[in-house]
Amino acid sequence: MDASIVIRTYNEAKWLPDLLAAVQAQRLEGLAAETVIVDSGSTDATLAIAEAHQCRVVHIAKEDFTFGRSLNVGCEAARGESLVFISGHCIPVGEQWLANLIRPLREGRAHYVYGRQEGHPLTKYSEHQLFKKYYPERSVIPQPDIFCNNANSALLKSAWREHAFDETLTGLEDMELAKRLVATGRRIGYVADASVLHIHEETWSRVKNRYEREAIALRTVLPDVHVSFWDFVRYFSAGVLLDSGQAIQDKVFLKHAGEIVLFRLMQYWGTYRGNHHHRRLSAQRKEAYFYPR
Repeated sequence: MDASIVIRTYNEAKWLPDLLAAVQAQRLEGLAAETVIVDSGSTDATLAIAEAHQCRVVHIAKEDFTFGRSLNVGCEAARGESLVFISGHCIPVGEQWLANLIRPLREGRAHYVYGRQEGHPLTKYSEHQLFKKYYPERSVIPQPDIFCNNANSALLKSAWREHAFDETLTGLEDMELAKRLVATGRRIGYVADASVLHIHEETWSRVKNRYEREAIALRTVLPDVHVSFWDFVRYFSAGVLLDSGQAIQDKVFLKHAGEIVLFRLMQYWGTYRGNHHHRRLSAQRKEAYFYPR
């Protein structure tokens, strides 16, 4: 088996049919591929959709879920030499997404790669700007840093056998693994011609929670990164100003003005809270260990 497409699901019935249809439409160019669903207790039609598309399904209890644990379960079940990860609310763009994504692995140019992400019509305006920042039009293989994102990525199974995902993190399990791989001489790459549409349909509180849990994880991945309240103010202000300027150029400012403010507020307030939540926990552990009484 050349490739195993591993999809983590929990109530992903809305977009999973489009995702699996796009997977089945791939031009495999002689490759053999399978799809493995790792489900953590879906109560909607997710499992029926997976069965209708001939996916293999493995289960993880909802209370046992972490991002790293669910991926490790999927990797263990996978039979492919290349492990391909895609979010249950992403849709591959074009018929060569899979072949393009895993090509650097098969050619020995990288051990862990991630593909481009683009916004969907439902994507919030500021998140479109983030996708443009982090997922440019040109590939970089190998790249000089550890940035990676498992919403659209591929990993050699041989590398995973030596370096499984950290099951304790609240997010950023991709960057944490990339950091360990780079430390052992492996290469990370960005593949621009393996794109997906990434669809986040989140309430504002969920946007904040996403960035908060990622900031908590970032304290493990990059412990020297500290986000002060002044940083929050600067980043929020700059984000709103830059997005507003782009929206004016795009002639959509009035349509998206309120959304821009709310997205950047939730993004950076969540980041600030997550960074300081971790530091508060560290301070509590320090007091409990060192204080004489």
